[in-house]
Amino acid sequence: MTSNSPAPKETLLESSTNFKLVRAVDQNFRWLTLGLAISVGLILMWIAYSLFVIALPAIQKFGLGFLTDSTWDPNKNVDPVTGIGGVYGALPHIYGTVLSSIIALLFAVPLGVGVAIFLTENFLKPQILQPIAFTIELLAAVPSVVYGLWGLFVFLPALKPLFQALHNYFGWIPFFSTEPSGRQLFGASIVLAIMILPTIIAISRDTLNSLPPKLRQGAYGLGATRWETITRVLLPAALSGIIGSIMLALGRALGETMALTMLVGNANQVNISWLSPASTLSSLIANQFAEASGLQKSSLFYEALILMVLTLLVNMLAQALVSRFQQVE
Repeated sequence: MTSNSPAPKETLLESSTNFKLVRAVDQNFRWLTLGLAISVGLILMWIAYSLFVIALPAIQKFGLGFLTDSTWDPNKNVDPVTGIGGVYGALPHIYGTVLSSIIALLFAVPLGVGVAIFLTENFLKPQILQPIAFTIELLAAVPSVVYGLWGLFVFLPALKPLFQALHNYFGWIPFFSTEPSGRQLFGASIVLAIMILPTIIAISRDTLNSLPPKLRQGAYGLGATRWETITRVLLPAALSGIIGSIMLALGRALGETMALTMLVGNANQVNISWLSPASTLSSLIANQFAEASGLQKSSLFYEALILMVLTLLVNMLAQALVSRFQQVE
């Protein structure tokens, strides 16, 4: 013989109309945020699929050889009847994109991390540091076309004697083996380094500011100097955030378009010299997309797909590195 236990009664709070309304809003908000998160992934997949569909004729014609071919000639192997043809390869543009980003990081990383340390360690009074920090943040708001104009008409002409000196005195080094061009990879990379500086400085600064004060106090209590505290305690503790800022800056550098289009020279060549003109994936797309059609348009979308894959790989690498260093910390 079994007895049915009475169902638990709702509490006064649970039976109130306001509680039911709040719970319904909370559940709906949960589903809304879940839908928005899924929509971001769907949009990314939609973009990748659209690029792949339009790039498919070039993918079918050139295959993976597109990544290693240096030729970009719309007038080569053109069918006289259909007018469709051309030979296209992305190697010079991949080379220019990757190399310009690496050179930019070589300048931006030590300078950006150094400025972040300077802003967080109270080397100067706050009344002086705050305007400096505000000015640095303003750099992120400057449009890339302004950087391009400034670099083309002011910065690169001012550095021309330096580039000439590099060639005259260090021309035996392959990186400086050619006469400096007016628009070149090295100068464009320096401007690119200035553009990504605010990203590295801002995130590194926030990471250093978020460290527990006990780390500094403990290091000073053990007799460490300020320099030892920064290099042996603070920087290792903030390494995951600094690595994250560097990888975000690398993603920005890989996708930069307007400034590099104006400064890099847009030369379809693979030259080991940094003082020679070069080309990047984004600058080629910006230069040729307006007049492209047929196989050339498909090849440009192929390059856009390559650029998207490079950016996604950088983001995945950033996530892996940040997770790795967080575990170490």
